Amino acid sequence: MAQRQLAARRAGGLRRREAIMGFLFISPWIVGFLVFALGPMVYSLYLSLTQYAIVRDPVFIGVGNYVTAFTKDRLFWLALEKTAYYATVAVTLGVTGSLLLALLLDQGLRGTYLLRTFFFMPSLTPVVASVLIWGWILHPQLGALNYLLRQVGIKGPGWLASAEWAMPALLIMAIWGSVGGGRMVIFIAGLQGIPQELYEAAHIDGAGVWHRFRHVTLPLLTPTVFFNMVLGIIGAFSVFTVAYVGTRGGPVNATYFYVLHIYNRGFADSEMGYASALAWVFFVIILSLTGIQFWLQRHWVYYEGAQRK
Repeated sequence: MAQRQLAARRAGGLRRREAIMGFLFISPWIVGFLVFALGPMVYSLYLSLTQYAIVRDPVFIGVGNYVTAFTKDRLFWLALEKTAYYATVAVTLGVTGSLLLALLLDQGLRGTYLLRTFFFMPSLTPVVASVLIWGWILHPQLGALNYLLRQVGIKGPGWLASAEWAMPALLIMAIWGSVGGGRMVIFIAGLQGIPQELYEAAHIDGAGVWHRFRHVTLPLLTPTVFFNMVLGIIGAFSVFTVAYVGTRGGPVNATYFYVLHIYNRGFADSEMGYASALAWVFFVIILSLTGIQFWLQRHWVYYEGAQRK
């Protein structure tokens, strides 16, 4: 009995030492998170309840900034509308395009590795550099795209200089830079994780290409689709650089996105309290959209080995 108690005390001491060592190893991350992430978030929540213009001390006004955003700020609703439209189109076309490219590259065709490199390269281009390049390509008079259109008798649009075509131009940039990037790689990994025996069994049962995709590939790929959709929606709603560098939100606020609105109110207008309130509204929107997706995924995402209730 005494030996068992001694062994138990030694095991308990060993677990405590391992726990202490574990906390010591992760302590730099914990300190960094508290100082550089959680601390600023809590402080920004306080600032969102104040009228703060950097050069003056914060003045507590309660929920006044939130009331202003929802009832008096016309650009608040405009920015939400533009961002929601951009995110809907970008995520839909982006996820679909990435899936199609992954299916193409998973066929074992000759030159697959070269094609993977070719499709992945745009995602390695810095966003600012890609916007500047596309700004030249889409220039109304000097751009390469409109020049090619003129060669076939088509008058090209104004693209970034046009209120009607500025949003499609930014969507082209976004899809070009994201379709063949990490999202495509994740889809390829998901496709390669599907057992080949299922395809063979479906083929023996007489299933064609479309039926094998619909009844084998797509159901087993739904967790990957869900993962890419969650990240895609968060990234699309956070769009900022392409509009800031390419259009500054114009022309005529045609590309005035929500994060750009936060930036303008906080840094251009020096209304840090109001910008903090806008940021917290944005946080709630993203959290709500993510929560809705996790709730809906119970009805369409198939996890192998999981039992549905």
